[in-house]
Amino acid sequence: MLGSLRVPNRVLLAPLAGIGNWFVRLQAKRYGAGMAFSEMISSHAIHYGNRKTCVEMLRIHPDERTAGPDGAREGGGPVSIQLFGENPSIMRSAAAHVAAAGADAIDVNMGCPVRKVCKTGAGVGLLADPDLAVAVARAARMGAADAGRELPVTVKLRSGLRPGECSGFALAHRLVEEAGVAAITFHPRSAAVRHKGDPDYELAGRLVRSLPAPVILTGGLGDAARVRAAHRCTGAAAVMLARGSLGNPWLFRRLLCDFEREPTVAEVLGELRWTIDRAVEHFGERRACRYLRKLYPWYVVRLGLDPAGAKRLAEFLQTAETLDAARDLLDLARLPLPAAA
Repeated sequence: MLGSLRVPNRVLLAPLAGIGNWFVRLQAKRYGAGMAFSEMISSHAIHYGNRKTCVEMLRIHPDERTAGPDGAREGGGPVSIQLFGENPSIMRSAAAHVAAAGADAIDVNMGCPVRKVCKTGAGVGLLADPDLAVAVARAARMGAADAGRELPVTVKLRSGLRPGECSGFALAHRLVEEAGVAAITFHPRSAAVRHKGDPDYELAGRLVRSLPAPVILTGGLGDAARVRAAHRCTGAAAVMLARGSLGNPWLFRRLLCDFEREPTVAEVLGELRWTIDRAVEHFGERRACRYLRKLYPWYVVRLGLDPAGAKRLAEFLQTAETLDAARDLLDLARLPLPAAA
């Protein structure tokens, strides 16, 4: 439970920057994800009415509400929109817009370590100013209320700015106690190491035991065995899959249904074709052709090709000038590909 919002299960899709649009979220839900988060969206862009942000990035597809595992028309689960920003009044304005757009929850990013975000004071930069961080989270709640909705607000945090620091641990308590945050998503690595090194699951476990709100665990959860071990170790209320789910929606099924079989080549190709079709629906043919180039490698690696064949297929897909050409290449993916010229 996130406040009064019921989440169907404890395996969630993370807010994937530059990736987590509606069809990426829908894919995760088709394989069982209990909740999906949007990509990180600028509160300033929403406040000032940027068209691409307000029309494209905030789009919630009707199927997200209904599509359960394997396309079952039930149990889609809620959608959370993740916002970032350092200005409480602008965050309040953006949250009101998001609430009016139909989000089920709002997530505030206080964990992004990317320099262009941090240098504005947003993302993990808010760890350096806990009073401002509390004000930003409180403003998000107030913005939803301005729109006539009482949405749960969650916050995604890192453990600290530098290795050994626990400022995120302390801030998590203030966010719950002073800002009324419904849950904390905790990545127990410092901002300085980004995705390197072992997450401090012991620290995450301490947060679970001491925080009077659910803790959602993320970071280092690349396969089913690691997810299960980290969940047992920390006792977290839920887990949030990020990079481990890229091109691998089957990971949700493995965790939720104790399903261990690897997807067949036909299943991988079918899922990629589904993704291509949804990208066209969202972006149009030309933009989808460019966008999909960053997704192809995640699926090619699962086709079981020999290294040389996988490399050639990836190269051909990256240089395909049309999606029809990419589809033709996928039809040949089970055959030996010609050597590069």
